[in-house]
Amino acid sequence: MFPDGFAILNRREALKTVACGFGYLALRGLAQEAAAAEDPLAPKPPHHTPRAKRVIFIFMQGGPSHVDTFDYKPRLVRDDGKMFEFDDARTLAKTRKIVKHRVMKSPWQFRPYGECGRRISDLFPEIAKHADDLCFLHGMHTEGIAHGPATLFLHTGSINLVRPSVGSWITYGLGTENRNLPGFVTISPSMGNGGPRNYNNAFLPAAYQGTAIGRAGIPIRDAKIRDLVNNRLSLAEQRRQFELLQALNADQLRQTGGTNAELEAVISSFELAFRMQQHAPDVLDLSKESKETLALYGIGEKETDSFGRQCLMARRLSEAGVRYVQINYGDNTNNPAWDQHSNLPKHAFHARATDKPVAGLLEDLKRRGLLDETIVWWGGEFGRTPYAQQNGTGRDHNPDGFTVWLAGGGVKRGFAFGETDEFGHHAIRDKVHMHDLHATILHLLGMDHEKLTYRYAGRDFRLTDVAGRVVHEIIA
Repeated sequence: MFPDGFAILNRREALKTVACGFGYLALRGLAQEAAAAEDPLAPKPPHHTPRAKRVIFIFMQGGPSHVDTFDYKPRLVRDDGKMFEFDDARTLAKTRKIVKHRVMKSPWQFRPYGECGRRISDLFPEIAKHADDLCFLHGMHTEGIAHGPATLFLHTGSINLVRPSVGSWITYGLGTENRNLPGFVTISPSMGNGGPRNYNNAFLPAAYQGTAIGRAGIPIRDAKIRDLVNNRLSLAEQRRQFELLQALNADQLRQTGGTNAELEAVISSFELAFRMQQHAPDVLDLSKESKETLALYGIGEKETDSFGRQCLMARRLSEAGVRYVQINYGDNTNNPAWDQHSNLPKHAFHARATDKPVAGLLEDLKRRGLLDETIVWWGGEFGRTPYAQQNGTGRDHNPDGFTVWLAGGGVKRGFAFGETDEFGHHAIRDKVHMHDLHATILHLLGMDHEKLTYRYAGRDFRLTDVAGRVVHEIIA
């Protein structure tokens, strides 16, 4: 017979008290599975001990030039203006032959920073101060030579199939840390180059869809979650209305046999929406931050105010328990922000808008003790060519070699892995495919990318498809 207060027994007491203690553990496991089925966002155990709890992805839409930012190439200076043949995938797709292009040096100087001595462009003087916290992946390569396919591949691991996004996979695998907020939030996403497909759940249950706050092209001051606050009814009246609505939905679900996935998703979304009305406004209220913190992100300064607000909002959401937050720097066109085909100097405009906010985010996470358990991922869908496009003043797309960087979350600090050739054109050593990066991020979060699967249409799908390896070399 169970003693009084059995429900609050600790694990050891339960094993001592319950006959066939390990049978009890199995029963508890079944109960957890049932609870997860009832609440898909409930926290789930990882496959192995995680190094990080959450991710903040800073998406630089359009493909910032690695050879002008973080991948220093002296040969571009030495051979500036000379003509060389480049076996470029984009040129081959257009002309079906290898042609000569004019090498173009970077307009910006590179300087060594930190104890690690990593060379970083003058485009990012504030981020450069955190060089000893960054882990550079210089041998990145990916699929897709145009923005649309490459952006979809970055977010979903697929170019042409409708597949779940990274954030959806992560919340599917781990659930959320805060039941009163979504597990996956994307701030100011673009409607171009895949649009909502970049944060959708595809065939995963609807609970894993990303929640968008604002959209590209709208000032972040005006970005809101619609109908988050109801000023017409009191909280008690809202609760009665909500309970009546859910009772009607539950009755309809029973009439359909209790197995209507779409209706279950609606019921679950209403429950989350009601909880969010009580908690999200406080999390999204940046006025609660000190003047010093606002200044750290560049809030109040013309060039950095908008993106600074996005970065601070991401910190607040992450600190509150949102598992995956994506910050988007871009616009709603098919020729997005960093896409300088004919005006490379405009990189300076985008760098000024993002440098201080990103550096502020890194500093703020460190101060709060959050960086060690948060993966910060900075990068675009591809890089850019070392030559001038059509002998002009810009650079073309380059999916064959580029740089992203990570910070926190168990990666090595002040470290560089991989290498492109002397021009920065092709990844040649310690190459990291986008599937590998996805696999590594999942691993740091405690998930095996080969085990994180979902059966759909008779096949087990995963973020990394049938590829991907964990890049253990960058893990501290």
